[in-house]
Amino acid sequence: MSTDNTPRAAAPTADDAAVPADGAQPAVRTHLGPVRGRRRESGAGAVDVWRGIPFAAPPVGELRWRRARPATPFEGEFDAATTGPVCPQERNPAIRLGADTVMDEDCLNCNVWRPADTGPDARLPVMVWIHGGAYVFGSGSQPLYDGARLSATGGVVVVTFNYRLGALGFADLSALGDEFETNAALSDVLAALGWVRDTIGAFGGDPANVTVFGESAGGGIVTTLLTMPAAHGLFHRAIAQSSPATSMYEQARAQRVTAAFLEALGLGDSPSVDQLREVDAAATVVASMRAFTDVPSTNPGTIAFAPVIDGDLVPQHPLDVFRAGESHPVPLLIGTNRDEANLFKWMKSPLMPITTADIERMFADIAREHPEVTLPARAEVAAAYSGLRPKVAGLGVARDVAFRMPTIWVADAHSARAPVYVYRFDWATRMLRMLRLGAAHATELPYVWGNLVSGSKDITFLLGGRADGEKLSRRTLGRWAAFARTGVPDVDDDNQDAPEWVGYTTDSRAVLVIDAQDRVVDDLDADLRRAWGADVLGFR
Repeated sequence: MSTDNTPRAAAPTADDAAVPADGAQPAVRTHLGPVRGRRRESGAGAVDVWRGIPFAAPPVGELRWRRARPATPFEGEFDAATTGPVCPQERNPAIRLGADTVMDEDCLNCNVWRPADTGPDARLPVMVWIHGGAYVFGSGSQPLYDGARLSATGGVVVVTFNYRLGALGFADLSALGDEFETNAALSDVLAALGWVRDTIGAFGGDPANVTVFGESAGGGIVTTLLTMPAAHGLFHRAIAQSSPATSMYEQARAQRVTAAFLEALGLGDSPSVDQLREVDAAATVVASMRAFTDVPSTNPGTIAFAPVIDGDLVPQHPLDVFRAGESHPVPLLIGTNRDEANLFKWMKSPLMPITTADIERMFADIAREHPEVTLPARAEVAAAYSGLRPKVAGLGVARDVAFRMPTIWVADAHSARAPVYVYRFDWATRMLRMLRLGAAHATELPYVWGNLVSGSKDITFLLGGRADGEKLSRRTLGRWAAFARTGVPDVDDDNQDAPEWVGYTTDSRAVLVIDAQDRVVDDLDADLRRAWGADVLGFR
């Protein structure tokens, strides 16, 4: 549920510096008014870029803790030359927000990349990115998510955007009065997708061919969108990378987290509307992070902030919707990384239960909250991790209960509704293996975006592997873009390192293993499925 938290730097390469290609300043006329961007060279071809475009009204004052409202038209031409503010958050050295990043609650802005000279009638596929960061970190303008290479190489229009984080986006204050609305952050996502529907044609994008893609918390939002009635028709394909699909809770649990947040603010159990609106944004961040740390420490396997099953925007738990055969019938590409949990161990993060004691507490909590659920037998689970040292087995259990098994449960159910493609990302450079990170959480991101290296301090390829990494990136970026174009993630490769990616069904369960040489494996997760069983495990 984190994002680019690895030892590598996460920014475009040096030849991607934002320099004018020919002095052009491309302008488009949107439904909110004219917007002027900049042309730049990407190293893969020239692109036109617009940054910091508002897509919703500032969520401040009376709109704090309320759902996104429409943006107002611009007065004159909007100069989209610079990145807009990001949601207030705690600075995390592992989450590189970019130089000179400004934080402000008025953060609902987006960025657009398109191949240079794309005309308004081009109708290119559109890829809309939802960033990760455990629902408390990150932004759509992180250097890692610079869309120039993906746009130029993939022939797509790329959109990234911000949504509200922590308590500002996910706290359930609805018990305090009608002035507060649930799932503010999800409403931001819907507003961004609505902006794409209404506006992207002016940039040469096809509003009838929109792919949402996201990683970690962003992947969790993607799988949630697939089950939200309000999201119907706003996208046509979906990519979920390392989705914590089961990590969301009903209102009773969400309101307990809110109570902890209010206690950290020092406002008591029933603060007034005015008190909550007057709290300094920095104070909300401090209180959010206290809850963020305390909740998983007290209840292993849970997180403080996530989408809320409110009976409204999220009427039911997403897994229940998937299993009822009622998810939106759009093609889905979904997968995880082989060594997801290694990142959390490396960071000493409280987010995942890795020790035997914490794993035991997690299962005890699930059994207490859901006595109707049949927990997997200890012997069967142990057999799936036999031969591993206890700490390594703990990492495997944490990885699978948080990411891999939710991915399998979603894929099994959704494959009855629409085409599904499942992957596991196994590639790791020698340096990452030496650091015992391997194919950890978020390590696939540079290869999807084509942004492999940044500066002389980047150690990812210090012990070699750059040539193989570049080939892998071309294949992976190509597959993601092909899926956005056609719904089928296949790519031409003269070296035959890109086998046909066979669709996932419950008959064959084909999985693409992404590595130095990709391969397709039938029922890659058979042992895990047998060990964990068919019941969805998680907290509600």
